[in-house]
Amino acid sequence: MTKEAKEKILKIIEKNSRLTNVDIAVMLDLDPMDVATALKQMEEDKVICGYHTLVNWDKAADDEVSAVIELKVNPQRGAGFDKIAERVYQYPEVDAVYLMSGAYDLLVEMRKAPMKEIAGFVANRLSTIDEVQSTATHFILKRYKDHGTLFVSEDRDKRMVVSP
Repeated sequence: MTKEAKEKILKIIEKNSRLTNVDIAVMLDLDPMDVATALKQMEEDKVICGYHTLVNWDKAADDEVSAVIELKVNPQRGAGFDKIAERVYQYPEVDAVYLMSGAYDLLVEMRKAPMKEIAGFVANRLSTIDEVQSTATHFILKRYKDHGTLFVSEDRDKRMVVSP
């Protein structure tokens, strides 16, 4: 299977991982067995790392919050940022860690925890790491779009009101 066909499969399942091999094959005019083989190979090669469900927690009547935490760190000799990132992503509270360019070095994502728990995590775990120079915590107030999915109602009339 071509690289382009594999990329098309990835884009499709990134939006909806519940589609069957037959569904994907029909969409791309491919053989379902070829799709199954390509998916299996991409899973083995760790191109596909998992299948997840995107949940709108605001509608689940949940009082917990999500946060992103910026970390300014001193890279370790011989290991750069990797050792620090590894230490951070080992914590079960952490959903994602990214190496960033710009004013800070690492971005830590935490989802669905009480605000005090996130504050305690930053104060007691992250800020105590020797290489961490500073942290900045940002609480997510409202999610409008996540992983390409809109979390706002599109049926609202967006026309401007005009009065005489």
